[in-house]
Amino acid sequence: MSLKIVHGWKSLDPADRGAAVALGNFDGVHLGHQAVIAQAAAAARQSGAPLGVITFDPHPRRLFHPDEPSFRLMTLDQQARALETLGVERFYVLNFDFEMASFSDREFAQFVLHEGLGVAHVAVGFDISFGKGRTGSPALMKAYGEAFGFGVSVAEAVGEGEGKFSSTGVREALRDGRPELAAAILGRPFAIEGVVRRGQQLGRQLGFPTANVFMADYVTPRLGVYATRTRLPGGRLLPGVANIGNNPTTGEVETRLEVWIFDFDEDLYGQVIETELVAFLRPEEKFGSIELMVEQIHRDEAAARQILAS
Repeated sequence: MSLKIVHGWKSLDPADRGAAVALGNFDGVHLGHQAVIAQAAAAARQSGAPLGVITFDPHPRRLFHPDEPSFRLMTLDQQARALETLGVERFYVLNFDFEMASFSDREFAQFVLHEGLGVAHVAVGFDISFGKGRTGSPALMKAYGEAFGFGVSVAEAVGEGEGKFSSTGVREALRDGRPELAAAILGRPFAIEGVVRRGQQLGRQLGFPTANVFMADYVTPRLGVYATRTRLPGGRLLPGVANIGNNPTTGEVETRLEVWIFDFDEDLYGQVIETELVAFLRPEEKFGSIELMVEQIHRDEAAARQILAS
């Protein structure tokens, strides 16, 4: 059963209405999000409705805080793939514009959920807020469900303390250089996906060709060197080592990911790759010479190979 992406909520095809949905931003589709989706899935099985997920693009934070540093944990394509593995059949991507932002909590429930999407059931997290001024709550969603004729379920918090499953927790772990903690919350490694761009070609000249991917709207993890696994367009998942940073030794550049895929020398320019951050090895640093940098890169290679082999 494949996932269908539905853009918008107005004048939908009848086949795209009537789903049992999980509502939220679901950035990261972490284990807490999966608990909400599981409740929607249970309602879908009980009612025979399709299983759907509602998210917003752009993220509401982009509309209200446009100058805030990048924070996304995944692209829409990554999000769609993660949802499909959970059995989601309808992925509703709603444009978060000034019209959407102007709806009161009741108007959102009535116009978007009930009249627009015709939802059969809505599953939400314990901490959801919705509507202008973020006045909506799980209790209000239950009241609107009774008023408009759709079921509502509320998922409780999953995890506790440092292990609490939240997108904020993932971002903090990544900014602290703790990709293994981020992976524990996500249920899989955090991964950066993007088109391979042509760089300075210096790595190739020095014996370790790198694939360069710009960070785009991703949260910026701690700058430094990571043990990685990179998924190629054909599906191969290959070990490597990557630097996230600005290349202080060879000339400052915009923050990017440069990954050296071990024992690999195929042309990836213009192709989309996805690189998982497995372990943080060391902070980015400026070396006194190219020779010192190369020596350190080979030490990084040895450390990464050992980690990835285990």
